[in-house]
Amino acid sequence: MASEKDLDSKRMRRAIELARCARPSPNPPVGAVVIDREGVVAAEAYHVQAGTDHAETAALAQAGEAARGGTLYVTLEPCNHEGKTPPCVDAVLKSGVKRVVIGCHDPNPHVVGGGAKRLQEAGIEVEVGVLGSETRALVAPWGKYITTGVPHVSLKLALSLDGRIATRSGQSKWVTGPEARAKVQQLRAQHDAVAVGIGTALSDDPRLTVRDAAILGSAKAPARIVFDTRLRMPLDSRLVETARAVPTLICCGADAPEDEERALAAAGCEVLRLPMTTEGRVDVGAALLELGSMGIVSVLFEGGAELAGTLLAARLADELHAFVAPKLLGPRGRPGAVDWAGPDTPAEAPAIVHPRWEVCGQDAYVHGRIRFPEKED
Repeated sequence: MASEKDLDSKRMRRAIELARCARPSPNPPVGAVVIDREGVVAAEAYHVQAGTDHAETAALAQAGEAARGGTLYVTLEPCNHEGKTPPCVDAVLKSGVKRVVIGCHDPNPHVVGGGAKRLQEAGIEVEVGVLGSETRALVAPWGKYITTGVPHVSLKLALSLDGRIATRSGQSKWVTGPEARAKVQQLRAQHDAVAVGIGTALSDDPRLTVRDAAILGSAKAPARIVFDTRLRMPLDSRLVETARAVPTLICCGADAPEDEERALAAAGCEVLRLPMTTEGRVDVGAALLELGSMGIVSVLFEGGAELAGTLLAARLADELHAFVAPKLLGPRGRPGAVDWAGPDTPAEAPAIVHPRWEVCGQDAYVHGRIRFPEKED
């Protein structure tokens, strides 16, 4: 017979699976499971989208009287503050559950917390930290955003075995296969925005959309962002032509031409004038702060090499998603996957912490959180 600890882990794992279906940005993804007094699943729910019932409130409403005397499993500490919806703690107290198992505490410093404490004071048995590392990872993008105001940054690379993203003639479609591209569609759906540099926008003329509606589900389509210092974005590009259907932001320098800005704005794009670096490019760090102020919690950067290099050199990337094709494009291929000076020694190189490897068709896919070592003396 399974121990209580084993049952707690199993049910929390199910709550995590549910949370991964949630797309409630700018709120955190949360999943919940209600077990009745007989140990049977009474209800399951996740926070579908901002403005709708939170996961635990929805699950308890589904369970009704079956929740009384039972156990609530929830990936994130129930909120104890008024927002677009009433405090979840109120719903938990009214439900009559006798035990609440929580994955991790709420990292939000801007609200009156103490959800777990309030439940304990009301006589409910509370267990915090079940599958804590997994539940904290689940809300890590939101945790960074809510504590710093800066979006979580994922960097995606698609490259050959010899580190190239294009042939010597500049052809980059397609380095990786259809399975890898399908995985990228899933990644886009998990982020609030997808970003590229102007080089990629000009050479590939991408849409940067999630083309499978089933993947997107009830979530909003991610915004598209182009880093275009001098506003070279063509009005007949597919991004601009679809700007009224999908939010499209153009990040330019403070001295970009005003005529081009007016033309892009008339086509439906939102142009953000931002500070520039000493190299004469848009300051990506300043751009991220501006995007955070607009409620964008997470951004997937898809290229190109210059933008990827900027993110790594400035230590702005939080995660790396690299797709490696079993192809050799040649040492004269242009460009390399990342355009930057790089570390002085291998020990100083940024690296994925606990890399996870998968096979996508014929390609390898490695992903995980990036760690930036301190520079050696």
